Amino acid sequence: MVAQGFTVDLNKPLVFQVGHLGEAYEEWVHQPIVTKEGPRFFQSNFWEFLTLTRWWVVPVIWFPVAVWCISMSVTMGLSLPEIVPLIALGIFIWTFIEYTLHRFLFHIKTKSYWGNTAHYLLHGCHHKHPMDHLRLVFPPAATAVLCFPFWNLVKLFATPSTTPALFGGGMLGYVMYDITHYYLHHAQPTRTVTKNLKKYHLNHHFRIQDKGFGITSSLWDIVFGTLPTTKAPKREQ
Repeated sequence: MVAQGFTVDLNKPLVFQVGHLGEAYEEWVHQPIVTKEGPRFFQSNFWEFLTLTRWWVVPVIWFPVAVWCISMSVTMGLSLPEIVPLIALGIFIWTFIEYTLHRFLFHIKTKSYWGNTAHYLLHGCHHKHPMDHLRLVFPPAATAVLCFPFWNLVKLFATPSTTPALFGGGMLGYVMYDITHYYLHHAQPTRTVTKNLKKYHLNHHFRIQDKGFGITSSLWDIVFGTLPTTKAPKREQ
């Protein structure tokens, strides 16, 4: 694949190649290669390992964390009628975070060497190889790092007793997001709702990549006017 005189060799580790594409990176990264097995990222086996995550790792690690956070609010004296709305609010807030991150960070336009490299690691790789089953959910190490600023952000707006439940609800929202994302790429839905959600998301990958930023729902795309207006793709993966 040639761009601005530079050829990306798909048989070699990609991460430190893509930066050389410059302004052509945006076009290159949105020309998907549909294979279940993804490319190699790094020459180092250690760093390569950190980029690979099976889908079930997300609920195994983060669901107990969410439950533990919620239980902290229980031990601080909150009742079930008080906790349930906090959990629901946390999940709702997550859907907005999901949309905002996807639209404004994951789809930021880059052209510098390190900008392209960082974007490819963050989200570009998913658009280039959308069916790569080991790089679809977020790696636990990266999620753990992001937990700290989000926890501190919640603390700014919530009380000590409500912070854990609200954060736990957000964590549940994240777990549902990553599982749903994997499901939309690799499952064959039989219900109308999930079939439509899959078509909606594949439309984002294969037809209109600057719209349709919601994963678990199209709510915020409707609110902010980024809902695709063309037909979803017929392709089923």
